[in-house]
Amino acid sequence: QVQLVESGGGLVQPGGSLRLSCAASGSIFSIRAMGWYRQAPGKQRELVAHMPDGGSTTYADSVRGRFTISRENTKNTVYLQMNSLKPEDTAVYYCTVVAITTPSLRAANYWGQGTQVTVSS
Repeated sequence: QVQLVESGGGLVQPGGSLRLSCAASGSIFSIRAMGWYRQAPGKQRELVAHMPDGGSTTYADSVRGRFTISRENTKNTVYLQMNSLKPEDTAVYYCTVVAITTPSLRAANYWGQGTQVTVSS
């Protein structure tokens, strides 16, 4: 019902920047929240940033001050601007959306396919 297409991952040197994008499409009535998680090899998936509709944005302590989440509601798109990247930011980054879809008008959580971010010299 909802498809999420991520882009923007890749290889970057420490201290560099990347911007991830995630566009949601499908039978969307409204989007309640958008966010990003990441999963490094051998570790559990963790929250990076979360932006609820009309609520406060949340960041993981490890990325606060370096990463910025933003939304473009007219395009159902969420972005993650990542600056001052560190090797420990290396992970697969997943977009997540809580959307209300038609015709059910029920809310559900959807996930993107993930995009690899590698920070290495």
